[in-house]
Amino acid sequence: MSDWSPLIAAFLLGLFSSAHCVGMCGGIMGALSMAIPAQARARRWWILLFYNIGRIASYGLIGLLAGAMASQLAQLGAASWLRWVAGLLLIAMGLYLADWWRGLTHLETAGRYLWAYIQPLGKRLMPVDSISKAVLLGLVWGWLPCGLVYSALAYAMAQGQAANAGMVMLAFGAGTLPSVLATGLVAQQLGKWLRKPQVRWPLAAAIILFGCWTIWGGGHTGHDHSHHGSSNTEVHDAAHQHSNHGEINNVDHSNADHSQMDHAHMHHEHVAHSQTVSDQIETTHSATSSSVNHQH
Repeated sequence: MSDWSPLIAAFLLGLFSSAHCVGMCGGIMGALSMAIPAQARARRWWILLFYNIGRIASYGLIGLLAGAMASQLAQLGAASWLRWVAGLLLIAMGLYLADWWRGLTHLETAGRYLWAYIQPLGKRLMPVDSISKAVLLGLVWGWLPCGLVYSALAYAMAQGQAANAGMVMLAFGAGTLPSVLATGLVAQQLGKWLRKPQVRWPLAAAIILFGCWTIWGGGHTGHDHSHHGSSNTEVHDAAHQHSNHGEINNVDHSNADHSQMDHAHMHHEHVAHSQTVSDQIETTHSATSSSVNHQH
């Protein structure tokens, strides 16, 4: 990805949404931390870290799958619609964080149908007493129904390519890492601070503005691309016409001996129009030379 701005934006989205991450995953991290067996407490920090690595990896996988679908939709001309959906979901996410409108919970409810089939896999990995179990549990828990993840996923799909969407989701997951990891280590202290209105509202407003920017940028980008694409096509056609006609118009016919050319038996339907003008002049020159030699 040559443009790093989507990755930076996704990272900041995850970072600014820490209030939701703590509320959604804080309890999970606390329960995971308390469920670590006594003999594995020395590796507690590593288990929590690799759990989050697995969770972020699952975001990347989801991004790849959704991005592959988005690339097919983009070929059908739905790229601008994807950006609109992404922007509207980001705005809904900001309203949800500020507790001004909780309509995004309906989207989380829809995701619970898939989660019902995935959740039993996580229960089989408990208790987590090894790093490998922590990674696998993180891979499972990354599919937990979450409006924030769905909003980030819509933004990732708007990138139009599977690889780019996967990278955006990895960047988003990295943004959520500090708050979620800290939650597992310091329990609910960070969550209480982030739930304060004076902290939550500015973060929510930033996400809403980012959603508006996504919609605005998507509309202007689509217009610019179509405009420049049309201009480039016109320039290419004009250059092609100039090249063909210029080559023909610059041919000097003044020295050609038309009197020695026999047009009577020429079959015009077999003339190869792809023959270059220089070949035709060379043929005429050879015919003229032959006629002169015959007279001598």
